[in-house]
Amino acid sequence: MLDGFEWVALLALVVIVAGGKKLPELGSGLGKGISEFKKAMGAADVKESETKPASEAKPADSKSEESK
Repeated sequence: MLDGFEWVALLALVVIVAGGKKLPELGSGLGKGISEFKKAMGAADVKESETKPASEAKPADSKSEESK
């Protein structure tokens, strides 16, 4: 993982390459991208759970079925 000096050097490099005025735009774009990625992953999880066959689904209360 990166130490303190490495983070400072990385931040300085980003400021030099992108320029100080572009940093808020870059941060906003990065935040939007992350939120869209999380939404897409959540939708994929929901879609995956809906498409599982019934044979893979576990019964909600297996003890009550065994005692019958």
